[in-house]
Amino acid sequence: MARSDPDFYSQVTGRISLIILILGGIGTAAAAAVKGIHIAFGFLIGAALSYLSFWRWRQVVSAIGPGSGKKSPWMFILRILALGIAAYVIIKFLDLNVGAVLAGLLVSAASVIVELIYELIYART
Repeated sequence: MARSDPDFYSQVTGRISLIILILGGIGTAAAAAVKGIHIAFGFLIGAALSYLSFWRWRQVVSAIGPGSGKKSPWMFILRILALGIAAYVIIKFLDLNVGAVLAGLLVSAASVIVELIYELIYART
């Protein structure tokens, strides 16, 4: 299978999405066991935002691919601003632990690293 194959891209992004969900669940459970439910909820919110961010970037990549229509860059900017405002409101009004939310936001980066390790170990060359 060629590395530029759309099926390969689909498999990789599918695995990354699954890893995000798994790491988010494990991290939430670990935070609840070690630090309590308040910290775990903050981590869960961060992990959910991380998953949403990863999903959105997949949509952006698909939109700039061949066969996609013309999209306004202003809509992208407005969506990013809305996400930032939503994150601010969630943290301020729910009185979440900022460190826990930030740790949850790193779940997508950790899942990409896990996927890289998976590909290094199980790469079919």
